[in-house]
Amino acid sequence: MRHVLIVDDEVIAVEGLKHGVDWDRLGVSAVFTAHSASQAMEIIRRERVDLLLCDIEMPHGSGLDLLEWVRGYHPDIVAIFLTCHADFHYAKQAIQLGSFDYLLKPVPFADLESVVSKAIEKLEQEREQSEFSQYGKFWMQHQPLLVERFWLDILNQTIPSRSAAIKEQAENRNIPYSEDMIFTPILIQVRRWYKEVTLRDEKIIEYAIRKSAEELIQERTEHGMLVPVEKGRWLALINRDPASVDDDAYKDMCERYIDACRRYFYAGVACYIGEPGHGHEVPSMYIQLDRMNEMNVAYDQQVFLLKEEKPSAALQQMLPDMSMWAILLKEGASEQVLKEAEAYIRSQIEGNSLTSDLLNQFIQDFQQMLYYVLHLKGIQAHQPLRDSRSLELYARSVRSATDALAWIYHIVQRAMDFASSVEHSPSIVEKVKAYIREHLSEDLSREDIASHVFLNPDYLTRIFKKGTGMSISDYLLQQRLSMAAGLLANTELSVSSIATRIGYANFSHFSRMFKKYMNMSPVEYRQEHAGITSSGESR
Repeated sequence: MRHVLIVDDEVIAVEGLKHGVDWDRLGVSAVFTAHSASQAMEIIRRERVDLLLCDIEMPHGSGLDLLEWVRGYHPDIVAIFLTCHADFHYAKQAIQLGSFDYLLKPVPFADLESVVSKAIEKLEQEREQSEFSQYGKFWMQHQPLLVERFWLDILNQTIPSRSAAIKEQAENRNIPYSEDMIFTPILIQVRRWYKEVTLRDEKIIEYAIRKSAEELIQERTEHGMLVPVEKGRWLALINRDPASVDDDAYKDMCERYIDACRRYFYAGVACYIGEPGHGHEVPSMYIQLDRMNEMNVAYDQQVFLLKEEKPSAALQQMLPDMSMWAILLKEGASEQVLKEAEAYIRSQIEGNSLTSDLLNQFIQDFQQMLYYVLHLKGIQAHQPLRDSRSLELYARSVRSATDALAWIYHIVQRAMDFASSVEHSPSIVEKVKAYIREHLSEDLSREDIASHVFLNPDYLTRIFKKGTGMSISDYLLQQRLSMAAGLLANTELSVSSIATRIGYANFSHFSRMFKKYMNMSPVEYRQEHAGITSSGESR
């Protein structure tokens, strides 16, 4: 017997569904109700829920927000969306793909019973499939997330781009993978919105765009998967026999998808189709597709084939493929990259082929490749490479081959030295601590601190927590409260002045935080510790 949860902020609507549907006939033994996303989460944590009937528009957390949480907490739950708002007609088709179905209120009970019956049938099919799986329930719940993480690690080259290394990781993670598999990568990029959208609407539309890609490009789960690379960007990895799908078929699928995104979601989407290759060839292919997207400045709704890429025709044919150089730099083989870069320039000189246009394009491509590698390492590349010496060498690099090589050797050495210092996290942690102590009175953000050490905020957070055992925000709070305690005990400054000195513009907020962590108010702390110096001796 199945359990159903109905979620709607309208009490009448909930009661109508609870009592108007013949749940016994459908095989439902329990019907739970909630009037907000938070109430629904509590019920899902406490009770077994198989089917979710949810209004998409609620004042405190939308149905899509709830479904996103459900996917991480209990992926087996089948969701059906309900709404009476016409504003969401543009997302209807795609949301049907993300949930089991999408119904417009008021829903006739007969129609709802039909949809619920099909959803329960789907649950039964998935249960039967899990019984034949070695990993059963765990695999059915977590396989998509595990496979997605696996491919992200391949793209980011956390897993080395070697066939044996990928196979070993697949086996360790119980991922269905074979060295004989052939994948056609398709990069999907949202380039423009054709109507003004709020942040909330953008989140909903991107969700719909992704689900549409799974339906129109991936078609079925056994044909591959869609990997979210970053906001507004996905990489479809199509696992089908290349002989069964030609370039025209892929192009047609992408064109239909692009048209659907324009008509239903007011989004300009471009697709970049790679060539079939094995798993270890995907990272290099992705770099090439990413470069195509970066070089595309004219078309927001178009399909591009890697094999047809012809930017600056004759010029492009003479430029080296730097995707392998990126992988070598990621693995620390900078000397080999420098040798290959110098050999390329020397060969163009010897063949009387080195023109100013070719050298300029080569320099831009090399810089983009290096920035990409530093980005993978969590480093904000534009900052450590924007010192006066680097800028001076860059300005001169297009003048001659000698100047170009001088710039290349300088920035590669500087980038690798900086990456090495970042990987030696204690030095970074100490720099962050010192910066925090020097700027306690300022309104410090995680981004401000990360910018000071030229790191991506998320990457810095991981390094700092590994080195100290606490988050940056907790350390900042600890330092501020420690200074406040010292000032309260050893000075006659007012509590409001002390709050200002440690970066709290709001006096009441400071008092609450101090009491929360010190178990007494600032005034109580001063009364108890007055006259005690930092060394513990009476004044």
